[in-house]
Amino acid sequence: MSDTTRSPLPREVADAYVDALVALDPVTGTYLGVKESSSKLPDTSPAGQEALAELARETLARLDEAERRPGADSDIERRCARLLRERLTAELAVHDADEGLRTVGNMHTSVHSVREVFTLTPTATEEDWAAVVERLRAVPAALRGYRESIALGLERKLYAGPRPTATFIQQLTEWSDTDGQGLGWFEDFASQGPEALRTELDEAARAATAAVVELRDWMRDVYAPTVEDAPNTVGRERYARWARYFNGTDLDLDEAYAYGWSEYHRILGEMKAEAEKVLPGAETPWVALAHLDRHGTHVEGVDEVRVWLQSLMDEAIEALDGTHFELADNVRKVESCIAPPGSAAAPYYTAPSADFSRPGRTWLPTMGQTRFPVYDLVSTWYHEGVPGHHLQLAQWVHVAENLSRYQATVGGVSANVEGWALYAERLMDELGFLSDPERRLGYLDAQMMRAVRVIIDIGMHLELEIPADSPFHPGERWTPELAQEFFGAHSSRPADFVESELVRYLSMPGQAIGYKLGERAWLLGRENARKRHGDAFDARAWHMAALSQGSLGLDDLVDELSGL
Repeated sequence: MSDTTRSPLPREVADAYVDALVALDPVTGTYLGVKESSSKLPDTSPAGQEALAELARETLARLDEAERRPGADSDIERRCARLLRERLTAELAVHDADEGLRTVGNMHTSVHSVREVFTLTPTATEEDWAAVVERLRAVPAALRGYRESIALGLERKLYAGPRPTATFIQQLTEWSDTDGQGLGWFEDFASQGPEALRTELDEAARAATAAVVELRDWMRDVYAPTVEDAPNTVGRERYARWARYFNGTDLDLDEAYAYGWSEYHRILGEMKAEAEKVLPGAETPWVALAHLDRHGTHVEGVDEVRVWLQSLMDEAIEALDGTHFELADNVRKVESCIAPPGSAAAPYYTAPSADFSRPGRTWLPTMGQTRFPVYDLVSTWYHEGVPGHHLQLAQWVHVAENLSRYQATVGGVSANVEGWALYAERLMDELGFLSDPERRLGYLDAQMMRAVRVIIDIGMHLELEIPADSPFHPGERWTPELAQEFFGAHSSRPADFVESELVRYLSMPGQAIGYKLGERAWLLGRENARKRHGDAFDARAWHMAALSQGSLGLDDLVDELSGL
């Protein structure tokens, strides 16, 4: 804590912000491992959103003063101050445009946060479960607050798209009856608790499920009919605001769109060459991938694939630690998990708690499947687990005392994080871990998906023209329907995954482009550092220094990486 006789330095301002944020947002507290947060949920109403915005404004005012203090110009203080200012300014731009009054989709809403936080809430003891009871009792108020927010959006004619709305309603329906037997998601979760609290858990869980049903019915009967003629896309002004939020920079969107196309053509050439090794004479790479779906190496069984993914990450740690990275004992631990029913289709990662009592975890949504082709999993788990999200985010937690808690946790910039994870996939290819044609074609398919994301996410929201040299509808302007067709034609993934991804792009504009644009920043930073050091460049030292910086927006990432 800062000395009361003086004003704080930027890192102290940043950490005071984290403390105040946890008080307002217990979901964030649970992600950080704050035990006192386990029984609470945030105020998701317009008043709750405004309280978060006011905290941001007050913090920026304190940061102004902190940056004038002696010592504030040191590299570590300067980097933290720059991140804090950029992040809070971007968040306020989103808030002041009332985006929180029309946040509807299949991933990025406070309702999703309310459900997901239960999967991270401690449940080891009866005391933990008593806190779960209180958190379950808070679900109805949290869902009412969300409804109040988007209802105000309706009053102001700030509409979400009809397609994300329809998907959200489907998710709420699944959460209210997860297995088709009349048991809701919260009731299923509560059933794992101790018998001593059975009555309290069941009553609270039933009330939570009733709140889900109530929200679902209102979304279906009131919200959806009102927004049925609203556009699904957001236009250039809103897109630029969200792109800043997710990427930490004001992007040249037309240049980024052109870059997406250049990567598309490069990757397609590599895919054709690799597909020939998998299935000679295949008409397209996706014919070869379809062949792998039927005849390629696969893992049978849900628990079996969880164990297999765990072994894949364990093997990567053993191979990389001491050669390309230097990993602390806490960072070496990561758990493979199966995502709860009703999740979006994409795998994801959750970072460890601040004290590592909850390790980093990867999550696989099974989407009802029990057979899992290996080609589709290997590079994805290099992305989600090791050396991807886990090595970066767990390292941030490990070095948090040398940075600030803000830089290591809530100040994360999506494009930095996703860019590192995509860089990690490419690194494993460079190191020879994807020499098998099945695995390498799967890696290239994943790379193609990230290039396609840049093309269609920017293209459909800005209604850009498809280039004349495109093999797909040249000269036409993008629509969500064309985007889905293009994605489906350039992906090995099933139709439900493609649908889920498209809804994600419609409801989180500017987020999906950060993977490829972030990877570009990481690669450029490494190349600049290599040129600067020449033969003395040490990749292991560079990786650890890069992973120990904490979060940075793309505005700053290349400069900082180049100077390491």
